[in-house]
Amino acid sequence: MAATTTADDDTPRLDKWLWAARFFRTRTLAQEAIRGGKIEVNGERPKPSRHLRTGDELRIGRGSQEFIVIVTGLSGRRGPATAAAGLYSETPDSIARRQSLNEERRLLAASAPEYAGRPDKRARRQIIRFTRRDGR
Repeated sequence: MAATTTADDDTPRLDKWLWAARFFRTRTLAQEAIRGGKIEVNGERPKPSRHLRTGDELRIGRGSQEFIVIVTGLSGRRGPATAAAGLYSETPDSIARRQSLNEERRLLAASAPEYAGRPDKRARRQIIRFTRRDGR
């Protein structure tokens, strides 16, 4: 009995591709992100087993970052980072948005007071005196 092959047999699953493109460390994390609605393919919410095609647009939410990428290559195998970067191209709008968010985060961190660590003995005594109600 001969097995028939379809076009979907040659294309990788979405969770495998996200893992191979190094958006997630494991396929399990990729599957959880897909099921959690963090991934959109061509504006639709997919299943982890969905097969990708070249030209598909992916919206990938990872933490506070959002990537909008176009699939340029297909691979189900995880390789070096340089090869993984060749599997997709990020849209210029996505790059600009991520850079502006990173700049905002950097400026916010620069304006926040610096944490000096645990209080020393003298500072602890001052804190205790300040927080006690009876004034001792």
